[in-house]
Amino acid sequence: MKFLLDTSAYVGFKRNLVQVVEIIIKAELILFSPVVLGELMFGFRNGTKFEENMNDLNKFLQHEIVKFVQIEKITSDRYSRIAAQLKRQGTPIPTNDIWIAAQAMEYGAELITLDKHFETINGLVCTIL
Repeated sequence: MKFLLDTSAYVGFKRNLVQVVEIIIKAELILFSPVVLGELMFGFRNGTKFEENMNDLNKFLQHEIVKFVQIEKITSDRYSRIAAQLKRQGTPIPTNDIWIAAQAMEYGAELITLDKHFETINGLVCTIL
Protein backbone atom coordinates (compact mmCIF):
# COMPACT_ATOMS: atom_id res chain seq x y z
CA MET A 1 0.00 0.00 0.00
CA LYS A 2 0.96 3.61 -0.61
CA PHE A 3 0.37 6.08 2.21
CA LEU A 4 0.84 9.79 2.80
CA LEU A 5 1.33 10.73 6.45
CA ASP A 6 -0.37 13.76 7.91
CA THR A 7 1.57 15.68 10.55
CA SER A 8 -0.51 14.08 13.30
CA ALA A 9 0.35 10.61 11.99
CA TYR A 10 4.10 11.31 12.03
CA VAL A 11 3.77 12.61 15.59
CA GLY A 12 1.80 9.47 16.46
CA PHE A 13 4.58 7.35 14.98
CA LYS A 14 7.20 9.16 17.07
CA ARG A 15 5.04 8.59 20.14
CA ASN A 16 4.82 4.87 19.27
CA LEU A 17 1.07 4.95 18.62
CA VAL A 18 0.51 1.30 17.74
CA GLN A 19 -1.93 1.90 14.87
CA VAL A 20 0.47 4.27 13.09
CA VAL A 21 3.53 2.09 13.68
CA GLU A 22 1.71 -0.96 12.25
CA ILE A 23 0.71 0.95 9.11
CA ILE A 24 4.25 2.20 8.55
CA ILE A 25 5.74 -1.28 9.06
CA LYS A 26 3.36 -2.75 6.43
CA ALA A 27 3.71 0.12 3.93
CA GLU A 28 5.27 -0.41 0.53
CA LEU A 29 5.67 3.35 0.02
CA ILE A 30 5.26 6.32 2.34
CA LEU A 31 4.89 9.72 0.72
CA PHE A 32 5.93 12.80 2.65
CA SER A 33 4.59 16.27 1.89
CA PRO A 34 6.56 19.52 2.12
CA VAL A 35 3.54 20.93 3.97
CA VAL A 36 3.91 18.26 6.66
CA LEU A 37 7.64 18.96 6.77
CA GLY A 38 6.96 22.66 7.35
CA GLU A 39 4.42 21.96 10.09
CA LEU A 40 6.83 19.62 11.85
CA MET A 41 9.75 22.03 11.61
CA PHE A 42 7.57 24.81 13.01
CA GLY A 43 6.71 22.59 15.95
CA PHE A 44 10.35 21.63 16.45
CA ARG A 45 11.42 25.29 16.46
CA ASN A 46 8.87 26.02 19.18
CA GLY A 47 10.17 23.19 21.33
CA THR A 48 13.41 22.52 23.12
CA LYS A 49 14.76 19.61 21.02
CA PHE A 50 15.05 21.06 17.52
CA GLU A 51 18.29 19.28 16.57
CA GLU A 52 17.20 15.94 18.01
CA ASN A 53 13.80 16.11 16.30
CA MET A 54 15.35 17.14 12.97
CA ASN A 55 17.88 14.30 13.16
CA ASP A 56 15.07 11.79 13.79
CA LEU A 57 13.01 13.25 10.94
CA ASN A 58 15.96 13.20 8.52
CA LYS A 59 16.60 9.53 9.35
CA PHE A 60 12.94 8.79 8.68
CA LEU A 61 13.02 10.67 5.36
CA GLN A 62 16.12 8.72 4.26
CA HIS A 63 14.42 5.35 4.68
CA GLU A 64 14.12 3.47 1.39
CA ILE A 65 10.31 3.35 1.42
CA VAL A 66 9.89 7.08 2.11
CA LYS A 67 9.56 9.44 -0.85
CA PHE A 68 9.40 13.22 -0.52
CA VAL A 69 6.83 14.58 -3.00
CA GLN A 70 6.60 18.05 -4.49
CA ILE A 71 3.66 20.40 -4.88
CA GLU A 72 2.85 20.50 -8.58
CA LYS A 73 0.25 22.21 -10.78
CA ILE A 74 -2.06 19.23 -10.35
CA THR A 75 -1.79 19.62 -6.56
CA SER A 76 -2.78 23.27 -6.88
CA ASP A 77 -5.80 22.35 -9.00
CA ARG A 78 -6.91 19.71 -6.52
CA TYR A 79 -6.36 22.15 -3.64
CA SER A 80 -8.65 24.70 -5.32
CA ARG A 81 -11.35 22.09 -5.95
CA ILE A 82 -11.26 20.79 -2.37
CA ALA A 83 -11.26 24.30 -0.87
CA ALA A 84 -14.24 25.30 -3.04
CA GLN A 85 -16.11 22.12 -2.08
CA LEU A 86 -15.50 22.69 1.62
CA LYS A 87 -16.61 26.31 1.35
CA ARG A 88 -19.84 25.27 -0.40
CA GLN A 89 -20.45 22.64 2.28
CA GLY A 90 -19.74 25.10 5.06
CA THR A 91 -17.12 22.72 6.48
CA PRO A 92 -13.80 24.55 6.38
CA ILE A 93 -10.63 22.85 7.60
CA PRO A 94 -7.11 24.23 8.07
CA THR A 95 -5.56 25.36 4.80
CA ASN A 96 -2.46 23.22 5.24
CA ASP A 97 -4.65 20.14 5.58
CA ILE A 98 -6.31 20.93 2.26
CA TRP A 99 -2.85 20.94 0.62
CA ILE A 100 -1.99 17.63 2.30
CA ALA A 101 -5.26 16.07 1.12
CA ALA A 102 -4.68 17.38 -2.40
CA GLN A 103 -1.29 15.69 -2.50
CA ALA A 104 -2.68 12.39 -1.23
CA MET A 105 -5.31 12.50 -3.97
CA GLU A 106 -2.82 13.51 -6.66
CA TYR A 107 -0.48 10.65 -5.87
CA GLY A 108 -3.24 8.08 -5.30
CA ALA A 109 -2.17 7.53 -1.71
CA GLU A 110 -4.22 6.78 1.37
CA LEU A 111 -3.90 9.58 3.90
CA ILE A 112 -3.06 8.50 7.44
CA THR A 113 -4.17 11.00 10.09
CA LEU A 114 -5.51 11.48 13.57
CA ASP A 115 -7.66 14.45 12.46
CA LYS A 116 -11.37 13.73 11.89
CA HIS A 117 -11.97 16.82 9.75
CA PHE A 118 -10.43 15.07 6.73
CA GLU A 119 -13.61 12.97 6.46
CA THR A 120 -15.41 16.03 5.06
CA ILE A 121 -13.36 15.85 1.82
CA ASN A 122 -15.20 13.99 -0.93
CA GLY A 123 -13.10 11.42 -2.73
CA LEU A 124 -10.24 11.39 -0.23
CA VAL A 125 -9.15 7.92 0.81
CA CYS A 126 -8.01 8.19 4.40
CA THR A 127 -7.63 6.29 7.61
CA ILE A 128 -8.47 8.30 10.69
CA LEU A 129 -6.90 6.75 13.77
